[in-house]
Amino acid sequence: MLVKVYGPTYGAPKRVLVCLIEKEIEFETVHIDLFKGENKEPEFLKLQPFGSLPVIQDGDYTLYESRAIIRYFAEKYKDQGTDLLGKTIEEKGLVEQWLEVEAHNFHPPLYNLVINVLFAPLTGAPSDQKVIEESDKKIEKVLDVYEERLSKSKYLAGDFFSLADLSHLPFGHYLVNQTGRGNLVRERKHVSAWWDDISNRPAWQKVLQLYKYPV
Repeated sequence: MLVKVYGPTYGAPKRVLVCLIEKEIEFETVHIDLFKGENKEPEFLKLQPFGSLPVIQDGDYTLYESRAIIRYFAEKYKDQGTDLLGKTIEEKGLVEQWLEVEAHNFHPPLYNLVINVLFAPLTGAPSDQKVIEESDKKIEKVLDVYEERLSKSKYLAGDFFSLADLSHLPFGHYLVNQTGRGNLVRERKHVSAWWDDISNRPAWQKVLQLYKYPV
């Protein structure tokens, strides 16, 4: 039975899709249109009571929250495809550390930026210029930390590609390609090289080819 992934065109589900491809796991997708409110329909809320994406079904097992999902698949299929967890306990600790950094430092201001710069105009909602300015500053500070880290190692957790790097791909794509802020990456030598490396991986390129972003 194929893994089923809901909402493949949006950012967070793409975190799951690229993980599945890296791990060589077969899957199918179910389109969910957020703009039509399909994520708030009763049948979907049975799967995800908060109405958020993504959700996966692996046989009779249902799981939501994208970072929980990628941890699940990386562990379940740790001997298949790309090793995304690290081999030693120390490497695994660093993978978890930088996954948390992505979730709590990188993602929140970038999410706010994407909502105000890209999605608000589509829905007719006003953009909050103050939030945009604050988000820009926070992202710059985070990328300064990344620049320091990446001057010492090829990837965030060490010299191996891991979930920590993979998790940046969906919203990093927004930052570099769709918000007009690619300079924030390009002005930082090591961050720029890291981004070129991870965003050109075949798995991510396949995700972009198969599932276009909605904006």
